[in-house]
Amino acid sequence: MVLFPSFVNGLARTVSIKKEKNCKREEDGRTAAEELAKEARKSELLLSSSGVVKSTKANNFASVFTNRGRKGVNQDRLLVWEEFGCQQDIMFCGVFDGHGPWGHFVAKRVRKLVPAILLCNWQENLAATSLDLDFKMEEDRHIHGLDVWKQSYVKTYAAVDQDLKQQTGFDSFLSGTTALTIIKQGEYLITANIGDSRAVLATTSEDGTLTPHQLTTDFKPNLPQEAERITQCRGQVFSLEDEPGVYRVWMPNGKPPGLAISRALGDHCMKDFGLISVPDVTQTKITSRDQFVILATDGVWDVISNQEAVEIVSATPHKEKAAQKLVKCAIREWKRKKSGIAMDDMSAICLFFHSFSSHQLPPTKTVD
Repeated sequence: MVLFPSFVNGLARTVSIKKEKNCKREEDGRTAAEELAKEARKSELLLSSSGVVKSTKANNFASVFTNRGRKGVNQDRLLVWEEFGCQQDIMFCGVFDGHGPWGHFVAKRVRKLVPAILLCNWQENLAATSLDLDFKMEEDRHIHGLDVWKQSYVKTYAAVDQDLKQQTGFDSFLSGTTALTIIKQGEYLITANIGDSRAVLATTSEDGTLTPHQLTTDFKPNLPQEAERITQCRGQVFSLEDEPGVYRVWMPNGKPPGLAISRALGDHCMKDFGLISVPDVTQTKITSRDQFVILATDGVWDVISNQEAVEIVSATPHKEKAAQKLVKCAIREWKRKKSGIAMDDMSAICLFFHSFSSHQLPPTKTVD
């Protein structure tokens, strides 16, 4: 008999996979998962604003910072949840970049729903596929585990997108959000992404040089596979004369709004013309050379390169200030490179994998 903690039924109770193969009804499951989130917040294991999350049971340490731009209300939303779903070896990180007149409401709703629904779907899929089968190869177990996460994420994002469509408190017809999340499960990172927020892994090479490895794809409309899908759905992809190089998805008649991303939650006016909410889900094994991962919204990456970002974070004396330092540097670069253009909202999560004395990172060489 295989036992595992039940996200749906509380913090301490365990259930048998043989006896209980599904979550409770979806609504009950969401409510219970949201209660877990409240308990995590009380225990300082969950953060949805600027600050830090430290784990007493794992080496994880997260620095979080968000800054409102010059376009109005801050439409970025973030979430860090240590011991995700009461699992000591699982951590959830997410950044959600809203856009459109109701973008901040959409991003806030998505931040609330994604972890709750994901917990239920993951538990349900675990039970249905018997993750703890006796695999002959350890690699097979991790491949199967990734498949379970993929199924869970696809189902979750579809449910969230449908929920947004049915909302009466705000309108997601002309508003939406990106969604970049990372699940750290033991020594593995499971990354799920739609939109153009980005995750970058910092790795120390043999000579001590810190090297960035981009874990996600910036889903822009002019990517060949994205453009092909859009055009097959009668959507159009082009850039305006006053925005050279900024490709957008347009309706068949070229009528606004034009979206600068090819995947999003919400934006239901474009869902018939090639815009999708299907996440790209990948898995990365963390090694002893991997130092930290950065999740940030596109406002940061518009003016800071991957290499610059990992060097800024690495050079920050105290890890608690790493995300703030990165965003402050991006603000300075925006003013220098994009003077006259309204500054975008900027948000970042820096998740460190190892504990260091005095919150210091090990010395590394930077690339000239």
